[in-house]
Amino acid sequence: MGRGFSVQNEVQDIDVLVIEADAVRADTIGSALQFLGYRPRFAGNDTAESGKGDWCAIYIGDVVDLDDFQRQLDTLGDLALHLPLLVANDSPLAAQLPGALPGSRSRSVELLSFPLRYEPLLDALRRCSAPSRLSFKGGQSACATGQSGMHRIVGGSNALGRVNALVRQVAPFDSTVLVLGESGTGKEMVARAIHESSQRRDKPFIAINCGAIPAELLESELFGHEKGAFTGAISARKGRFELAEGGTLFLDEIGDMSLPMQVKLLRVLQERVFERVGGNRTQRCDVRIIAATHRNLEQAIADGRFREDLYYRLSVFPLEMPPLREHLEDLPELITEFNQRLLRRGLGGVRFSASAMNALRSHTWPGNVRELCNLVERMAILYPSCEVRAGDLPEKYRGVPVGEEVTGAALLAVMEGRAPVIATPIAASVAHEPSAAILPEGGLDLKDHLSDIEVGLIRQALDATGGVVAHAAKLLRMQRTTLVEKLRKYGLQAGLQVP
Repeated sequence: MGRGFSVQNEVQDIDVLVIEADAVRADTIGSALQFLGYRPRFAGNDTAESGKGDWCAIYIGDVVDLDDFQRQLDTLGDLALHLPLLVANDSPLAAQLPGALPGSRSRSVELLSFPLRYEPLLDALRRCSAPSRLSFKGGQSACATGQSGMHRIVGGSNALGRVNALVRQVAPFDSTVLVLGESGTGKEMVARAIHESSQRRDKPFIAINCGAIPAELLESELFGHEKGAFTGAISARKGRFELAEGGTLFLDEIGDMSLPMQVKLLRVLQERVFERVGGNRTQRCDVRIIAATHRNLEQAIADGRFREDLYYRLSVFPLEMPPLREHLEDLPELITEFNQRLLRRGLGGVRFSASAMNALRSHTWPGNVRELCNLVERMAILYPSCEVRAGDLPEKYRGVPVGEEVTGAALLAVMEGRAPVIATPIAASVAHEPSAAILPEGGLDLKDHLSDIEVGLIRQALDATGGVVAHAAKLLRMQRTTLVEKLRKYGLQAGLQVP
């Protein structure tokens, strides 16, 4: 079937409406969608006519009767106006879409060619599921530039699958969203994903951190001010509500907003009007509000630090981001995403060995996804384009100490035939009685573990000899050429002296 299709369980129960008059092609597209983990819903069936489900896209193939085509779309109601389209390139409607559908000229359209190939179909479905969008011009689809692709929610776990499903469901509407979750879980990414998936995506996305701005300045930041409104106001200035007109305003750390400001914000949410500081002209606003906080607002209400009426205004559609420790299966995909961002910035990517990944999975990640992003960048700087092993990680990420954690002095003592100075209990048990080494409860990859030990000892030998390969080879009792090959194998040769 081609490469990369071990991902067929990456998504589950994601619905695609299939409109195809050709029974053979309908069966083909249905089988392909099922193979990739999606759920085809054929127009005319009771399942499709219910209009309920977690919808991702609409597939359009052979259409004989336009009236019947419209009736099939009507099974989804208003949602049909916003879903991306997968269109067979020989469909009678291919040249007319998306304009053939009312109110849908800005929707995403992907052309599919037959015979159908899984890889282009999978790529198209992923783009449909992500908040990045495509524009359709002259019968060709082209990926829209900008930052939308930078703000997609990365991860195929069930936890993030639920988040993505909720984002898709709420995005087409103007309902106020309250994003909850610990610091560093990606709450702003969710807000941007909602904005990029909505009809407001061509309008501004304005973010403001309510906890980072002093209470006496926050009103001016939100609503703007007139010239002379206060000392230093030498000219009139628009606030965030005006800047976000027609788009989305993201109020981060709403739980840190002062009570007087909460009252003023509540009025805007209720009446959709405000005045600049120092002004008396009432202005109307058309802005979608997305708020976020890491605080427990219900407890804050009980403590008298947050208004209950504002809480219920904000939490029309609450959405909780899971902490990283609850979806550790997304680590590889997240690391890949962060590597791609580093490459766009001109930094080299970094690879993590199996032992390093096991160590990262055992970490509690109090800083969540932000902490992981920072770690990947740190490792990319320290070990550019190299494989990072468990022993290379900062100490708090290593988990259980491994056998190669021996000091340089101990290594020299071992190599020179003197009594070893052992730094860790595990290393001591291995040195005196190899059979006494403790096997982790979950087992380990022995080959990878031995490679970790070998890399650790090679590095220490190089450190002890000032990076002179010939001297390190003598210390390790091996041929210089053998050591050079191992240095190439493990990506350790940069900056060494090879006489």
